[in-house]
Amino acid sequence: MGTHSLCLPQGYYPLQGILDTERAIKTVKDSFERTLAKNLHLTRVSAPLFVTGGSGLNDNLSGTERPVSFDVPACGEELQIVHSLAKWKRQALKRYGFGADTGLYTDMNAIRRDEEHLDNLHSVYVDQWDWEKIITREMRNMDMLQDTVERIVTALKESEYMLNDRFPQIKPFIKGSVTFVTSQELEDRWPELTPREREDAVCREHQTVFISQIGGRLKSGVPHDKRAPDYDDWSLNGDLLVWYPVLERAVELSSMGIRVDEQSMAEQLRLSGCEDRRELPFHKALLAGELPLTIGGGIGQSRICMVLLHKAHIGEVQASVWPAEILEACRDRGIPLL
Repeated sequence: MGTHSLCLPQGYYPLQGILDTERAIKTVKDSFERTLAKNLHLTRVSAPLFVTGGSGLNDNLSGTERPVSFDVPACGEELQIVHSLAKWKRQALKRYGFGADTGLYTDMNAIRRDEEHLDNLHSVYVDQWDWEKIITREMRNMDMLQDTVERIVTALKESEYMLNDRFPQIKPFIKGSVTFVTSQELEDRWPELTPREREDAVCREHQTVFISQIGGRLKSGVPHDKRAPDYDDWSLNGDLLVWYPVLERAVELSSMGIRVDEQSMAEQLRLSGCEDRRELPFHKALLAGELPLTIGGGIGQSRICMVLLHKAHIGEVQASVWPAEILEACRDRGIPLL
């Protein structure tokens, strides 16, 4: 799916200088991480920056993005920088002995070399809280998914209030109640709009929105957005978005879902033409019923910091690399990139 081009909002000025911005980033990350762990019963663990290429553990996202890879002569293998930890987390839950309704979270850093458009929200560098928890088969339903979304939004609101307490000039604005809608309901209501335009339309109307059932084809024959077939169950997943007045558009903060079980992964591999993956170690274990049933997702650290700090560009809260034209345009408009 395409993205919005670079937005340079008229009259924008940062509410903080760089040093106060760095202090506010720390406040947001500490507060949100702590509350998220409490609300979802999560324990922080260490996680890999890279995995072996043949393990099947790396997330191939929409199927076209190339991982950054390199060889390690001492190991005799090619390694890949992770795109996400969706599969690794599920194996870790089993290895570490977590029980039902408990799980893990970690700081995930990635490089997206094939990011099509670098703009206000999209960077080569990705940082997120990757989390995963064990559920029972009876918990694999939409009620469980929606309850989890609401707990994440509660953590977001608590962080927003704590930030305002320390930096009074930063006013809370995120709506705490969530509107739940399926991707098909959006297409039915706005068939003439693109999926991205539908996200803007529903978030402009409802402010905080969770769009569920992403990955499978809609009635139009195309999906709302692409999803890999081997981590989220396309009938029990979704994206959390908020309306962001600084850029006057919807901003996705989290992608998450109840993960595939044996049946849903087999079906999604078939629909995607990816049945060759059945022979990879992770996929063999899952299809054999050897891995726990889970729910999990990724929550963008820089996205949340950008939104809560009312920044115009994600480069104001993370150090990355940008094309010369973006650097020049932001400098001319008074948008200070780190």
